Amino acid sequence: MSLPARLLPRVLLAFALASSTAYAADAAGRYAGRADVREFIAQMVEKHGFAGEELQALFSRARFKPGIIKAITPPTAPRARSWQAYRALFLTAQRIEAGVEFREQQREALARATELYGVPEEIIVAIIGVETAYGRNTGGYRVIDALSTLAFDYPPRADFFRGELENFLLYARDADIDTLALKGSYAGAIGIPQFMPGSYLRYAVDLDGDGKSDLSNSYADAIGSVANFLKAHGWKTGQPVAYPARVQGEDYRELVDAGIKPALRYDELAGYGVSAVGEASADALCALIELSTPDEASVYLVGLTNFWVLTRYNRSSMYAAAVLELAQALKSASPEK
Repeated sequence: MSLPARLLPRVLLAFALASSTAYAADAAGRYAGRADVREFIAQMVEKHGFAGEELQALFSRARFKPGIIKAITPPTAPRARSWQAYRALFLTAQRIEAGVEFREQQREALARATELYGVPEEIIVAIIGVETAYGRNTGGYRVIDALSTLAFDYPPRADFFRGELENFLLYARDADIDTLALKGSYAGAIGIPQFMPGSYLRYAVDLDGDGKSDLSNSYADAIGSVANFLKAHGWKTGQPVAYPARVQGEDYRELVDAGIKPALRYDELAGYGVSAVGEASADALCALIELSTPDEASVYLVGLTNFWVLTRYNRSSMYAAAVLELAQALKSASPEK
């Protein structure tokens, strides 16, 4: 099965196939002439039944973007992470106000997603608010450029991004989209909830019932897909996410060093000098989360399973804590239904 004709505009596709010599002469920043790209194309043909000529034409128009490499490369001398600085990016009056408005506008879709997947409305809204400011900032890079650049010119994570490039081409074929037109983040994340192509294939849903899962243009689909993602990763309906915690002594450091995956029973916290401001069952699994800021006292949370689930969306305890705080702010600021 080959890619749909919309993979490239018809005129460009015909031109690309008829002008391979011209493209070879002007290959700066393009990928079609490279041996590693030809190998990738051959794999896609053999594994998934793509038409090699169409993929060759596509990669003739994919461009290397040095700004993407710069954006994704960690600094040589990284600065200490600051919870207060990170928190300040998202817990703003403007973002909270916009979130309340978004929630009001999307009441029907949010109610349906919560009913289907058991994820609170404010958590869904907060994730979309952190990811793209409620769909306002979905990224300006062509996804094919971003994923090609990272798959073939970023060795530290080339295998991961080749997998995402493969997923993107599968998604493009299944959804019959213009592969050259779709834009996203510098890492290739797509749409209102910023799903990587692999997550798009696995977790995107058609909540608005129009026959397709469109995370770039359908707020309902984005809302349903966020909820589905969290549910699929183990969200526990009706259970808390995290509680503020106080620590004393030094034994609590053992829990911090153990990581953020819940592994300790809730009733064992006291034995490590930890007290949580909240209730959970004695056998609920939890972890101690430290949110540090240079030259300031750390903030501590006892994270339960749902906190861990939030980190599956973004592997950062600061991310999960920001989502939780924004969700709480949105719930407090939203009018009663």
